[in-house]
Amino acid sequence: MKNTRQQILDIARSEGLIRPRDITTRGLPRVTLTRLVREGQLIRLARGLYALPDKQTSEHGSLAEVAIKFPQGIVCLLSALRVHELTTQSPFEVWLAIPNKSRAPKMDYPPLRIVRFSGKSLTEGVEEHVIDGVTVQVSNVARTVVDCFKFRNKVGLDVALEALRDALDKKRVSMDELWWYATQLRVANVMRPYMESLS
Repeated sequence: MKNTRQQILDIARSEGLIRPRDITTRGLPRVTLTRLVREGQLIRLARGLYALPDKQTSEHGSLAEVAIKFPQGIVCLLSALRVHELTTQSPFEVWLAIPNKSRAPKMDYPPLRIVRFSGKSLTEGVEEHVIDGVTVQVSNVARTVVDCFKFRNKVGLDVALEALRDALDKKRVSMDELWWYATQLRVANVMRPYMESLS
């Protein structure tokens, strides 16, 4: 039978990122995490988030870290554009959509930029991506482009236009999909002239 340390290291190897609750649900003591960090066998990425020191992360590794801590959050706007490779922007914050009345999550790193949605506008057009072994909820291409117009005062109209052009040029989305989300999220009047100029 493997000792406690080895079991925790095996969990870190198989899951990539681990939280204290990942080991307590298996009947393993949390204090072992602290010991493994002290010995250099694990690193503490953020409060309550650990990984192996040699863990390889992708360019979207911070999204996986956020998803582990806040699985109900949805990666949106600039961060979603980056996942979909539709922008030259490289946001230093993770843009995260949460329910309107939820408490804003706090995290030392990476910094979060919270956007609040309610009802269908939160859940419509969300897909799952596996990033560094972690399932991350991300708004889909059409939804992300439309969100950029809805939040053009936060992200900039130039970013929204770049996303619209890129998504259409790369054939990642159709005008019908964009129009459907634009009407659902009540930005059809804002988007109409830009969509007409590109059709």
